[in-house]
Amino acid sequence: MRAITVQDRDAGVRGLTLTERPYPHAAENDVVVRVHAAGFTPGELTWPGTWTDRAGRDRTPSVPGHELSGVVVESGYGTTGLTVGQRVFGLADWTRDGSLAEYTAVEARNLAPLPADIDHVTAAALPVSGLTAWQALFDHARLTTGQAVVIHGAAGGVGSLAVQLAREAGAHIIGTGRAADRATVLGLGAHSFVDLQAERLEDIGHADVVFDVIGGEILDRSTALVRPGGTLVTIARPVTVHPVDGRALFFVVEPDRARLADLAGRLRDGRLKPIVGAVRPLAGTAAAFAPERRTPGKTIIRVTED
Repeated sequence: MRAITVQDRDAGVRGLTLTERPYPHAAENDVVVRVHAAGFTPGELTWPGTWTDRAGRDRTPSVPGHELSGVVVESGYGTTGLTVGQRVFGLADWTRDGSLAEYTAVEARNLAPLPADIDHVTAAALPVSGLTAWQALFDHARLTTGQAVVIHGAAGGVGSLAVQLAREAGAHIIGTGRAADRATVLGLGAHSFVDLQAERLEDIGHADVVFDVIGGEILDRSTALVRPGGTLVTIARPVTVHPVDGRALFFVVEPDRARLADLAGRLRDGRLKPIVGAVRPLAGTAAAFAPERRTPGKTIIRVTED
């Protein structure tokens, strides 16, 4: 089968190479999925699981990518809940070969059934971004109706879904990003927008929840925005500067079949819409994520034609 592989940690996205790989083995509780569309985050090339297995052993050349949508073609021993021929979407495992391949083996519990009226490209944009946004806002920050939330990177794959989920929850939303993102973020339902390149972050005032996807200086300065009893939650890196009288935490998204099904239902109802910025073929993966290329929304790799 064809797959994108990496084996040089220092090469970045330039090291994404189209190669031939063996067909995957379906272990106990696995399914093999014929991948139709896949999502990839350039930051995962810095994650230990991209390069080593659960025991810390080198596993290169490895196949990156953790979001996928496709069709089950094989079930491993003891696998329940999914059937051959079923359309599914979800998360590939962190420390095994991932979704940038024509076929991949995934633990069945990491996948949810995909309704027939949701296309694979849209579905592939939902798992990491949707689960991350939900877990940040509601599982970790416990956002409730009437609270104020600052969402950094509000036009991105994660941020745009966070804005939509916070809007439906009845929160007051302040989105941040670049000037070109203003109309998009306000159109998603944010009540106001802050241009991080031209406006002072500190002028936002205080919020009950701050959700950061950027890290660096923005993360550190955002601690001043957290009102007493509030929460700063980030997916960028562990927190080193803490709010004076609030919580701060870093987390990594976890698979959740029930929540994936819920997100798919929201998408079908028109209450949630991932922003797909570009769709590229498998052979064009490296070019699609080149550092000089910036596309609004989430770039999806079309692996197999529907």
